[in-house]
Amino acid sequence: MRPKFHGVAPALVTPMFEDGSIDYEGLKRLVQHVSDGGVDYLVVQGTTGESATTSTKEKIAILEFIKENNSKNLPIVYGLGGNNTPEVIKSIQATDFTGIDAILSVCPYYNKPGARGVIAHYSAIADASPVPVIMYNIPGRSGINMSAATTLKLAEHPNIIGVKEASCIIEQCMEIYKDKPEDFLLISGDDVQAVPIIACGGVGVMSVIANAIPAKFTKMIHAALDGDFSTARNLLGHFLAIDPLLYEEGNPVGVKKILELKGISGSDVRLPLMKASDELGERMTVIIEKDNL
Repeated sequence: MRPKFHGVAPALVTPMFEDGSIDYEGLKRLVQHVSDGGVDYLVVQGTTGESATTSTKEKIAILEFIKENNSKNLPIVYGLGGNNTPEVIKSIQATDFTGIDAILSVCPYYNKPGARGVIAHYSAIADASPVPVIMYNIPGRSGINMSAATTLKLAEHPNIIGVKEASCIIEQCMEIYKDKPEDFLLISGDDVQAVPIIACGGVGVMSVIANAIPAKFTKMIHAALDGDFSTARNLLGHFLAIDPLLYEEGNPVGVKKILELKGISGSDVRLPLMKASDELGERMTVIIEKDNL
């Protein structure tokens, strides 16, 4: 057993039907698929779960369904974040945290606060949360990069236990690792940078591709965590061609298409996203067959 929140956590997609309703049978198959693939924990209602377009009622129903079908009793990280601090705190106060091991909370988006605002935002959330908080730095969506200095300041909070780093700035990850508290978790938020980030002191990845290809991806991450970087590098080469296609038409459009190709769940998404084009699906099929994914 690896320590909690080490290794691979698929940021679970939310399978849907063409009319936008939730495909719970597809979700059940997905949870079983990633569990059988050896992942270490689950992220529920992160960005890849289309949390921006699921209602509060749906989020609760999805979470409860995953808990009921979590046959391997994997730890669960639940997405609870936003750019309205009081509303995030209200959501925390209204949440039943039974079976939730931590929350993943995104850096405030659109408002573009300065460092003092980011620190105040996360401190308020961490004070309100009954479970540990993992921060999520993703400049491509939030519009701001949470600097290493800001992350390290927040790492001093006793209820903030880590950061999902999706800045894709390796030097920033190195700065965080250099000066972080010993038990503070540096987690990759980018699939193909996960092995390099582990080499810089990271403990794993919250992943998109692990929804569809959990076994091979988990083997790669576990090899890196065990110090077998030769195996990890070789496996990483299998994912380099498919990775950009996952995001070409928006996330989770690409990974949902792979799940459809594998017969696990459908490729439907909610507006303003559109399901993968036939042309993207054809290119994905070629790469999946070529790289034995």
